[in-house]
Amino acid sequence: MTTDYSGGGDVSKSLELLWGMQQRPTRGPKPGLTLERIVEAAVEVADAEGLAALSMRRVAAHLGVGTMSLYRYVPGKAELLDLMLDYVAWPDEDDAGGAGEPADAGDWRAALDEMGRGIWQLCLAHPWYPLVDQVRPLLGPNNMAGMDAMLRRLKPTGLDDTQLVLMISVVDGFVSAVARSQVNALQAEQRTGISEEDFWAAQEPVLVKVMESGRFPTLAKLHEDTFTFSYEDVFEFGLKVVLDGLAVLVEGSAPATG
Repeated sequence: MTTDYSGGGDVSKSLELLWGMQQRPTRGPKPGLTLERIVEAAVEVADAEGLAALSMRRVAAHLGVGTMSLYRYVPGKAELLDLMLDYVAWPDEDDAGGAGEPADAGDWRAALDEMGRGIWQLCLAHPWYPLVDQVRPLLGPNNMAGMDAMLRRLKPTGLDDTQLVLMISVVDGFVSAVARSQVNALQAEQRTGISEEDFWAAQEPVLVKVMESGRFPTLAKLHEDTFTFSYEDVFEFGLKVVLDGLAVLVEGSAPATG
């Protein structure tokens, strides 16, 4: 069950921090930390121990400083999470510049394929990321840079702006959902000490009897290797199917020639 979500703290404070608009402390000793280092440390803690272990106290311990020193930079855990989400979302270097001519219209599929694979790798590198409810995302500089770069590559398709954003949302939603299942499966093994194979093997005696009962004839006739695919197989298969479907839309909107 997801218990962490973006925008759960002081939204104005989070946005000020994301965009570098916060006022610097005018009293007290000269700060020995930086906001970026605090966010880096928080990501390191979440990567290694999960979001359940993330707290201002834990991040401070990771940095070797007192907990109260962190509050000079960030109000609390909720705002820190907003910064973490944007921090790990830095777009690929090839897309980050924001300058240059748009890619050829035929490149739209490569752009979305790269985006999908980037999200997949992001979720695997930071397993806490797909578990955060981001239905109300805060738009920081890195997320905005990634969106701007992707829209620039999709513009030559000729689709309207809403359709372009929907294309991005569909790919992002599919990949994030599969990645979330992958992470949940890995965490289930860690939580229970029971592997995925052993979990299903424990059900086999009952399932064999159920299949022999004749109640589910279609299932009973499936090849024995039908369910041996991995979440990565689901990702690869699904991404191709999603892009094939979007190709129908893009090709159908292209002006006739000749």
